[in-house]
Amino acid sequence: MKTTLLLATLVAIQASLYAQQNFFPPKTPVHPVTDTLHGVLITDQYRWLEDKANLATIQWTRAQHDYGNAYLEATQKKHEGLREGIAAYIDRDYESPLDKEGKRVFQTVKRKGEKQQKLYTILNGKKILIWDPVQLDSSGNTSTSGITYTYDGERAAISVQKSGAEITTTYIIETRTGKTLYPPLENTFGFQWTKDQEHAYITIRTKEDIAKQVPLKTYWIKIGDPLEKATEAGTTTDAKNSFYIYDNRYSDVSFAGEGDFYSNNCYIRKTGTFEKGQLIYESKKSAVYPEAIGNKLYILTNDNAPNYRLLLADKKNPAYKNWQELIPEGKTVLQSYVVTRKNIIIQDKVDVQSRLTLYDLNGKKIRQIEMPETGDVGSVSYNREEDSVYISLNTFTSESKVYIASPSNFKWRLYYQRESAVDMSNIVGEIKFYNSKDNTRIPVFVVHRKI
Repeated sequence: MKTTLLLATLVAIQASLYAQQNFFPPKTPVHPVTDTLHGVLITDQYRWLEDKANLATIQWTRAQHDYGNAYLEATQKKHEGLREGIAAYIDRDYESPLDKEGKRVFQTVKRKGEKQQKLYTILNGKKILIWDPVQLDSSGNTSTSGITYTYDGERAAISVQKSGAEITTTYIIETRTGKTLYPPLENTFGFQWTKDQEHAYITIRTKEDIAKQVPLKTYWIKIGDPLEKATEAGTTTDAKNSFYIYDNRYSDVSFAGEGDFYSNNCYIRKTGTFEKGQLIYESKKSAVYPEAIGNKLYILTNDNAPNYRLLLADKKNPAYKNWQELIPEGKTVLQSYVVTRKNIIIQDKVDVQSRLTLYDLNGKKIRQIEMPETGDVGSVSYNREEDSVYISLNTFTSESKVYIASPSNFKWRLYYQRESAVDMSNIVGEIKFYNSKDNTRIPVFVVHRKI
């Protein structure tokens, strides 16, 4: 009781001291700008702050910064060494997990003090630098925003953007030497290789497109050709929507359609053709992005299933009415899946942790897949050529790890682990469960020193 009263007194005294400081954030001027977007009037009172070069914006930013520092200085206890510790953790050598593409292996690396991440390939056990955005811009303000490899890993499309701009430039490089093979593609907003790996689907987005809010167009282009020779693959009826199109590595059909953040329609067409194809799905409430393997279509969807379910169809009869439920919706959220040569792996989340469950190709549950150690599954992928499953595993006491196993036995072996900058040998992480006031069972992460 005495402890409670003492704590309450201290809190009251501290609150009183804060009030005596008379801290008030700098006011932000209002300059309304009204636009009509898709028939709707929208007023933005603070658009003027988007111009970071404007003197008024600079002065406002400095005032907010100074206020924040002054408030923290006056009201918060200093922890000696904390700033230096956090800085040391952030500004350190970074190496991504190994990325295997075909028979090639890649890794992004950023050494302490470097401005941007660099891309290396590993040949005969030696790391070879093949991409460094600082060579394009010595200021370090140009960053790599995306890397897409061909199936064999021999070429890569690397997109870059400067100073956080929404418009990118894409370079095609030969990944054994880093040589740029063709003139870069400007104003790209999306890039993906086609099945033949000699063409690509690219979406073009210019500053004018952004200003006018017009529907974006996607093109099919032969790698090395200028945009003038590209063929339009599709666009949208409304600028707020996006057009998508993609081939399937293990089938001869492609999918395309238009959608927003929540829903879409989907057409199926023969790969390499530009006919509109057959409409197989359309919804204003849910979305599908099928995967084709041979003659089968696999569809992960929230259609009539808020927690998602996996459906199956035949490419010869792909209409929605012919879809069959392969793995039904459950009480947990179905996050992703992979189809191996002999089974299906489902990733779902239960009690704030992701796990993996094994099913046969007919959708019959086999068993829970045991993890190599306690942790949260960050991602799962499958290499069909080598018949191997890769998972990233996150734990409380180590950096993210990557494990590999055969889908026939799931005997995991460590594929990659980044060395931790912090000694976690004396730290324990676990999940405990507690009942709330309404008796709901709540999972809680508890991380503490070993007792």
